[in-house]
Amino acid sequence: MAHYRIVNLPASKICNSVNRIKGAQLLLGLIFLTVSITFSSCQKEGEGGTASIVGKVYAKNYDGLGVLISEFYAPDEDVYIIYGGGSSLHDDRYTTTFDGSFRFQYLTKGEYTVFVYSDCPSCPSGVEAVSQTVNITSNGQDIVLEDLQIRK
Repeated sequence: MAHYRIVNLPASKICNSVNRIKGAQLLLGLIFLTVSITFSSCQKEGEGGTASIVGKVYAKNYDGLGVLISEFYAPDEDVYIIYGGGSSLHDDRYTTTFDGSFRFQYLTKGEYTVFVYSDCPSCPSGVEAVSQTVNITSNGQDIVLEDLQIRK
């Protein structure tokens, strides 16, 4: 059988203990808030915002002699985005819809380069990047790019 001891504490000691706990919680809350504000103000380009970049890919199809056969908004083309200006590697990719549309959303303020690969018969690799660079300057901004024109 367990024995319990009842301790009579004065109300003032109980109140002091409760006040110390509340003070510690307040201090931890202020530290968390300060750290959160510090990291959010240092946010770089990329996801986590409310802006978007939209556009379309327009293809021109040529025969072997260089004669234009057809032109259309290109479905199923991979479009890439680079966050910031320092890297040549893409940060995200979007495949165009049936009407050639693409949309990069949830972006923060900053510089972005959007590009797509185009056939290039005179290029050593056989392809070249067609790109546009834009700056998002405010939250919620929707940037509409000019058509990215590629050769097929």
